[in-house]
Amino acid sequence: MRGRVLAVSGIDTGIGKSRVTGLLAKAMLQKGLEVITQKIAQTGCSGVAEDILEHRRLMGIALQDVDREGLTCPFLFSYPASPHLAARLEGTEIDLMKLRRATALLQERYDLVLLEGAGGLLVPLTPEHLFADYIRDEGYPLVLVTSPRLGSINHTLLSIEACLKRGILIRAVVYNRFPAFDPVMADDTREVICWRLKKEGCGAPVIDITDGELDPAAAINLY
Repeated sequence: MRGRVLAVSGIDTGIGKSRVTGLLAKAMLQKGLEVITQKIAQTGCSGVAEDILEHRRLMGIALQDVDREGLTCPFLFSYPASPHLAARLEGTEIDLMKLRRATALLQERYDLVLLEGAGGLLVPLTPEHLFADYIRDEGYPLVLVTSPRLGSINHTLLSIEACLKRGILIRAVVYNRFPAFDPVMADDTREVICWRLKKEGCGAPVIDITDGELDPAAAINLY
């Protein structure tokens, strides 16, 4: 039986997607699952994808054969920009079929593939395809990463709306409180997000990251 795929995206760049992806993988490894992470595309680096290195560090494992084979990050670009632009500057374009094949090969070897996006939910992969459209077309459920930082209410609610419009199943919203934020604003922002999820009839839990750690029990429930 082919393994499952769970997409991880966020409301913006620098919101903590890579940490969340690595922590989810770590928790599931500890529960005995065969799990691997995949990065849809990495920009602004060369060699091994920085986010894959961070995932492995958090998981407490070395680079895997599938990393060296290029399956866990099929597209690597040196220019630090949106994937569609970084690819164009190198005279190419992201081949979504190549990405599908890489993910399918990982599904043959693992119980779960955690697919981390690049930037926010609506980042273009190609001039015609957004990340949100890709995971909708593939039928992947989503973990949406947000935080209490100023502006996150707007960005989170817009991301939730974009998912609902596309029929993307939100499995969880991870509320990244690391590093520490003003507790008054942090608590209120969380309350607004919970209210909106409930109003939209979305049963996705809101999972907190505090002190940079994730509750393993909450993570394994997403499998």
